Amino acid sequence: MSRPWSPAAPRRMFALLAAVGLALGTTACGSGADPGGSAGGKVTITVTGQPPTSQPFERGVFDADVKEFEAAHPNVKIEPHEGFMDPKTFGAKLAGGQLEDVYYVYFTDPAQIIARHQAADITEAVKKVPHVNDLKPELLDNFRGANGKLYGLPTMNYTMGLLYSRPLFQKAGLDPDKPPRTWDEVRAAAKKISALGNGIVGYADYSKNNQGGWHLTGWLASMGGSVARKDGSKWVADFDNEKGKAALTMLHDLRWTDDAMGSKQLLEAQDVQRMMGAGQLGMYMAAPDNVPVLVKQFNGKYEDYGIAGMPDGKGTLLGGEGYMINPKASPEKIKAGLEWIQWKYLNPDRFEKHIKQYVDGKQPVGLPAEPTPDVWQGAVREQQLALKAKYANVPAKNYQSYVDTTGTIKGSVEPPNAQQVYAILDSVMQAVLTDRNANIDQQLSSAAAKVTSVLAQVK
Repeated sequence: MSRPWSPAAPRRMFALLAAVGLALGTTACGSGADPGGSAGGKVTITVTGQPPTSQPFERGVFDADVKEFEAAHPNVKIEPHEGFMDPKTFGAKLAGGQLEDVYYVYFTDPAQIIARHQAADITEAVKKVPHVNDLKPELLDNFRGANGKLYGLPTMNYTMGLLYSRPLFQKAGLDPDKPPRTWDEVRAAAKKISALGNGIVGYADYSKNNQGGWHLTGWLASMGGSVARKDGSKWVADFDNEKGKAALTMLHDLRWTDDAMGSKQLLEAQDVQRMMGAGQLGMYMAAPDNVPVLVKQFNGKYEDYGIAGMPDGKGTLLGGEGYMINPKASPEKIKAGLEWIQWKYLNPDRFEKHIKQYVDGKQPVGLPAEPTPDVWQGAVREQQLALKAKYANVPAKNYQSYVDTTGTIKGSVEPPNAQQVYAILDSVMQAVLTDRNANIDQQLSSAAAKVTSVLAQVK
């Protein structure tokens, strides 16, 4: 699930069903435009990613970027299309040959798209694209096929961490500048926060609409485990083991032994965010882009929140998004498409200007998220961090614990057929959080058999 529950939440929620849309598109796709897409030496490319008019700041930035790009690239015409990954139309566009020349994908999508030959091979063309070698290799690898060739570029990523309430930490006698580093410390902090009473909950988690399975995957990653592994040429479930039992036992103890999760369960993101925004929740697992949501949608304050790295630090769940190119695109369109992706999304030369746009638009700068995504390594990453610190208008120190871990903690990409897997794991989370006597071993065994069956469909 890619950057879920951000200010652009409606489009992000489509990730929950993206696999359904993809399953419809089993034929090769092509652009509805003419093969070369050129007239009088100018190449026209269609691109997705234009924000809706209901997001006026983001829409304004995008449209201004299109004009600036065209001025700098007079031989390229951008035809922007509103939207991202909508399962209501994506499958039909794939099957009907109406897919844009440059199209948006979640990190869960490229493997299936590549296997179905629904993206252009950009391995050679990308060699002329600036700064590709400055991208994190593990993010690029998500767009590689089994043959090692490259079929897309990452433009945004997130890793899960621990989002917490600094005021509640202070009220509970905890140091908000020293957040928990292990799940045992989370448990101890959650008990103290819950003891404040007045309906305050120490820790909360999701358990429905595929979000419970997504978060259980995050729990497993933090403990050095995984939901799925490759066994030869096949994928199989990988959580019916001590790691899976440890994760569910910790959740069980938080819920039942400590009574630190409250009595209301079967929660999803908005429920938990509402609790946090109201000052009634101490901690939950989240990516940094949850913070603007808490402020803009749930009346929170930037100074009230902190983000720590994933507890236990043995791993974290990695998600994100990127762009791929229509397999029927001409070489001219591929070249123009890569120029657009690099200039718009992967351009260190525009870091400062882009950050200033956010400052001028009274948008948050200083979070480990937008306006410049954490896709970089080395000197470019240091350049990005320095500029964000220079223009920060939110308390960046509150998120330093998270930033300190991002360069060292191992990120694991979501499993194949992720949404089907998450749907199965939802029931496991629900059982543990609603039934004190749930048989954890039985839950793991039953779910593992179902997940292995789902994974057997992966080609």
